[in-house]
Amino acid sequence: MQSFKWLYPGLKVKRFILLAALGLFFLVSGVTIALGLTLLTSAEQTLLWLADYILRLGISPLASGIFLAGWGLLLLVLGIDRLVRSVLHVLWPREKSPWEVFYRRRLLEGGPRIVAIGGGTGLGVLLRGLKNYTRNLTAIVTVADDGGSSGRLRAELEIPPPGDIRNCLVALADTEALMEELFSYRFRRGEGLAGHSLGNLLLAAMIDIAGDFDKAISELGRVLAVGGRVVPSTLTPVVLGAEKEDGTIVWGESRIPCPGQRIKRVFLHPPDCRPHEKALEAIAQAEAIIIGPGSLYTSVLPNLLVPGIAEALRKANAPVFYISNVMTQPGETEGYTVADHVRAIQAHCGPGLIDCVIAHSGPVSWAARRRYGEKGAQPVKVDAAAVARMGVALRKAWLVDETLVVRHHPDRLAQVIMEELYKRRAWRPRSKFCFFFQKRMERSRLPISTRHKVSL
Repeated sequence: MQSFKWLYPGLKVKRFILLAALGLFFLVSGVTIALGLTLLTSAEQTLLWLADYILRLGISPLASGIFLAGWGLLLLVLGIDRLVRSVLHVLWPREKSPWEVFYRRRLLEGGPRIVAIGGGTGLGVLLRGLKNYTRNLTAIVTVADDGGSSGRLRAELEIPPPGDIRNCLVALADTEALMEELFSYRFRRGEGLAGHSLGNLLLAAMIDIAGDFDKAISELGRVLAVGGRVVPSTLTPVVLGAEKEDGTIVWGESRIPCPGQRIKRVFLHPPDCRPHEKALEAIAQAEAIIIGPGSLYTSVLPNLLVPGIAEALRKANAPVFYISNVMTQPGETEGYTVADHVRAIQAHCGPGLIDCVIAHSGPVSWAARRRYGEKGAQPVKVDAAAVARMGVALRKAWLVDETLVVRHHPDRLAQVIMEELYKRRAWRPRSKFCFFFQKRMERSRLPISTRHKVSL
């Protein structure tokens, strides 16, 4: 009975359905007349007379049939087109073309299965680029955050910190920019609200409504039309600890970065926390695994320290890439080179975990160097020889984006990753045309002045 509701008055669909039906009738009748067949004698004779009357040439039944079939095809296409437009105008009142969205989603469903591991803003940057190549994305996110809005919600409501989860959901969202801006909005005033992100509060509310952290993430992802999924590395409430080089132990992710005190190692408490089953499943099925970018000791390593994660990465058939940061981070990686980043991961997780490092190669503007230098940060030096001695491949490319802060450009970074996958035969698109189309489509999004710096 639900189907008859399409015939209600005022829906502006009946007229187009009738137009398409009339076109189909003309098309079938014209074909039967042209082929000399007989289906409905009286109807065909009437149409044949009508065609002959319109043309006034006394032409043959073959020509009349072709004439009727042509008009029928035109009416059929016109009716279907107007019907689809009428429905989509109501269901998709957006600026973005529904055909573009449909085509991109269909194309991206055949993209590679990629797992991205990290946290903070760095992982969000990576996901923003990769979502233009595939919808088979899984972000494995740290839950050791205890600062800012996430830390307050974690302490007051006894829930996992929502901040990094929210960042990844927004990065993967296929919605209007206003919705993304709304979820990222941070209150500046109000007792108890100041400093909180609206997205964090919504995720906390969803956890309370759903009664389950996984279900809350899934429901919020549905609201944002997320092209992928976000999975915490563990559901166990964990606290990140760090041992400094002077032997001091510091507890809490937000307290670990301290300029002038180098970190010797980081660890989780409790040490026997269990990895999320969905994270292990995603790693096992992945065609590419990407670690970083992000804060080495407080965003990247907390995921790898969860028991079972590093072992799953070693057993995976997919290549493991590490995205080196563009700039060093005061209190964490002061003076670090690319090799130092890799060496720190090997010291915590053992050798043989990373197959390839992707690093920015090129200058950083003088203004940015001075601005970051005042805070004790500098560009990460690419020491290719040291990386090679560790048995790790190195891919250098122009990856920097200095629009607001110095970070990776999401589109350029995603292009390099996809090129590496294609070269390593870790993934093959459905056709070379699809891969070429995606690359050209994303290249058109880059600033004209930087397109030549990414090889296509």
